[in-house]
Amino acid sequence: MPVLLIELLTEELPPKALRELSDSFASKLFFDLQKANFLADKATVSPFASPRRLAAVISSVAERSPDSEREVQGPSTSAPQQAVAGFAKKNGVAVEALKKQQTAKGEVYVARSKTPGRALAEVLPEFVASAVKALPVPKIMRWGAGDAQFVRPVHGLVMLHGSKVVAGKVLGLESGRSTSGHRFLGKGEISLAEAGEYETKLRDQGMVIADFAQRRSEIEKQLQAEVKRQNASLGEYKALLDEVTALVEFPSVYVGTFDKAYLEVPQECLILTMRQNQKYFPLFDAAGKLLPKFLIVSNMQVADPRHIVSGNERVVRPRLEDARFFYNQDRKVRLETRVPQLAKVVYHNKLGSQLERVQRVQLLAGSIARQLKADAAAAERAAGSPKPICSPAWSASFPSCRASWAATTRCTTASLPRSPTPSTRTTARASPAIGCRKETSRAPWRSPTSSTRWRGSSVLASSPPARRIPSACAAPPLE
Repeated sequence: MPVLLIELLTEELPPKALRELSDSFASKLFFDLQKANFLADKATVSPFASPRRLAAVISSVAERSPDSEREVQGPSTSAPQQAVAGFAKKNGVAVEALKKQQTAKGEVYVARSKTPGRALAEVLPEFVASAVKALPVPKIMRWGAGDAQFVRPVHGLVMLHGSKVVAGKVLGLESGRSTSGHRFLGKGEISLAEAGEYETKLRDQGMVIADFAQRRSEIEKQLQAEVKRQNASLGEYKALLDEVTALVEFPSVYVGTFDKAYLEVPQECLILTMRQNQKYFPLFDAAGKLLPKFLIVSNMQVADPRHIVSGNERVVRPRLEDARFFYNQDRKVRLETRVPQLAKVVYHNKLGSQLERVQRVQLLAGSIARQLKADAAAAERAAGSPKPICSPAWSASFPSCRASWAATTRCTTASLPRSPTPSTRTTARASPAIGCRKETSRAPWRSPTSSTRWRGSSVLASSPPARRIPSACAAPPLE
């Protein structure tokens, strides 16, 4: 039995969802054809996906499904004649054609009917439309003047069974045997003589590696070869590799560089910029330190890639400059001076600001530390220091790099203001999450003579001798 090819030629599909779309499209088509008895036992399906196409090649597909017989049990032989006649009419047989069969419930009438098979041309457009509707896409769109809807505009439809075009219409497009290759490297329109030559012709004439897994393997092979030449390593790159595979049809890997001056910024943020924003593969030395180099996976294979490399270097430079600017701006201000700014951030309309929340957490941390005979001052510093890190512009622009920012401040001690004196007329609020109510003086920080008792908790702490919390958190100077 011949091979069946179905291809949707589209505009660039969402890269992160491409593999899932491809697998869903191919498996749904295979399931429907199998359920309709068009497939032989040895039939297989091969999904294909590139940025501009979804396709499936299914082997051993019959041109027509076989006739089928079905047997339906009906009413008892003792049932009224009117019920028997209705059963026969419902199943399209004469009353005289009904057979009798003995069952556990007694003797009943049985209707045996024969259903003729259907031609592939009758059902394939319906199956393709059903597979399109079943794709896991959160948003769809319309294009042109028609009513067709898909995740991206569709410009071509191929439905080829062996060497014959299966006539049909899906998403407002008539089926044919012509597809397109690479936008720039391919030979334009490619006519397929038969379904089995799809992958080969796309590669040889269209400059497209249609198989997702094969394209991924080719990219990884080129990456590893270039890494070896650069005497470097790629770090964690598998997730980015899948996404880049969905962005190119005929990959080539080139090496780009950036100014070493940007390495003063925490490397996690430079890595984030290159991987997440630009889809580059940063390079590392043997110790895991970032090198001023990165690998570009391009969709263009050219003899002289200087224009491609210089263009990518020019694009990444403003990204790195933004990271350095925010980082240097934050280094001009001491971390401790940002703590009062938390008073402007509402934690909860009934629980006060983030500053009040931090003070409550510090109070609890100190009390628990004393119960455990640990360093209460260190516990309070630890409870209060993370919050000011969340407010600077640099960490707001790179939220996943806050820990790196904190590490580079090289704090030698707490970044908190000095403890208020007992005369401070502010009351620390208790968090209802732990069901506590405070009974003590009005100061949120304990004096040498005050004691603290929390109802609803096991914390019973007496204040230690008066102490002074140092506040020397010197940011590294700008050079």
